[in-house]
Amino acid sequence: MSVVGGTIRPRPEVTVANGARAKAFTATLFSLVLSLFAMSAPHHLTGHASGAALPARPDVSGEIKGKVSYEGTLPKFKSLDMVNEPTCAKYYTTPVLPENAVGGPNNSLKNVVLYISAGVQEESPPTQAAIFKQWGCRYVPHVLAVQTNQEIWVQNDDSVAHTVHPMARINKEVNRSQPPGTPPLVIRYDKPEFIRVKCELHPWMRGIFVVLKNSHYSVSDESGSFSLPNLPPGNYTVKAWHEQFGEQTQVVTVGSGETKDLNFVFKAAP
Repeated sequence: MSVVGGTIRPRPEVTVANGARAKAFTATLFSLVLSLFAMSAPHHLTGHASGAALPARPDVSGEIKGKVSYEGTLPKFKSLDMVNEPTCAKYYTTPVLPENAVGGPNNSLKNVVLYISAGVQEESPPTQAAIFKQWGCRYVPHVLAVQTNQEIWVQNDDSVAHTVHPMARINKEVNRSQPPGTPPLVIRYDKPEFIRVKCELHPWMRGIFVVLKNSHYSVSDESGSFSLPNLPPGNYTVKAWHEQFGEQTQVVTVGSGETKDLNFVFKAAP
């Protein structure tokens, strides 16, 4: 302390020291508050500052779906003549037409094979066999899509004998007789191919095997609808094949969890 003019005043060094202590106390208190905030802050606020990485979002499977239709006029077919096979003719109360070109509501087109030709890998064949029936002297289904090396079980559900003659060119050709009541014939193909099937005993019986290298395929139904699900994100080449109207190709990109609409229109001629 010093006395100046009768007034007691603090020494300058004491005033400076007191100010420094106040500043230090304020800084310590501020640091303590920050520490308490950091300890109580939610994890998502502190994770980035601490260097912790957020987990990556997994990709979700996408889908390609759509419809197949035709423009123009479908061919007019004569009804199948089963007069020489009355045991089969009795199954039908209306004329039976060939299934080369089957239309539906709003010019929809049935029996078109939709498949991914590029963008996916070859897959192991499923353990479940594909069923190809002979019923009412017709092949059911008319178009059967399978994977390479998948078993095809050909069943004779009629009371008359048939022959099964898939006319393969890339794979080995077979031609087998199948009397009624016999076990299924087992056929397997190891190469992709579109194979027309006929019965030598009943010339109107026609069908098709479509052998593909992966499971990403679909056959359009009566409404022309199809679906290719379970697709990881990527670029895909999709082909649409019809036995009479040929083949079309489109390229599409599918994102994670995305559904892409894809439509095909074939030109039909009578």
